[in-house]
Amino acid sequence: MKQNNKLAFIVACGCLSVLMSVGVCALETDAEQPITIDSNTATYDDGTGTSIYMGNVVSVQGSIRVNSDKLVVYFVNGDADKLVFTGNKAKFKQTPSPGSEDITGEAMTGEFYPKKNLLVLISEATVWQGNATYSSNLIEYDIKTSLVKAGEKSSDAKRVHVVLKPKTKTQPRSGQ
Repeated sequence: MKQNNKLAFIVACGCLSVLMSVGVCALETDAEQPITIDSNTATYDDGTGTSIYMGNVVSVQGSIRVNSDKLVVYFVNGDADKLVFTGNKAKFKQTPSPGSEDITGEAMTGEFYPKKNLLVLISEATVWQGNATYSSNLIEYDIKTSLVKAGEKSSDAKRVHVVLKPKTKTQPRSGQ
């Protein structure tokens, strides 16, 4: 059974959680790259171990790019442990492998855990790649394996919305 058919079957059965592997792995070098941040303002509080970036924040790690209005970085033992970005909507993009379509997403709030290669999108979250779109109030995206998990197992009220568009057919050229 094709991956898209599996997803359609899972959604049709009313599952509360959708798991999808897009079949490609993230660029292996992403996790090894430094995180660079550009913003209008930046503050660092050594006592709390936090950095706050405001205004047109652009965060980049390898092929991963996040645009947000605000970014808070939480440090543990000098390493970035958790990055929380917010915005009207904060957006991310990643190239999973050379030559493949980018995975993009957006949410009101996002949490990135660099050591776990985990991006969590919270509130009005949407992730899309190619012909598939996933929307929920909670989406987890494993950056290393390109695995998307949407929805919450604990609540029937929080639904997942998936759209699987058919591939566009190529039109034959005139005269052939």
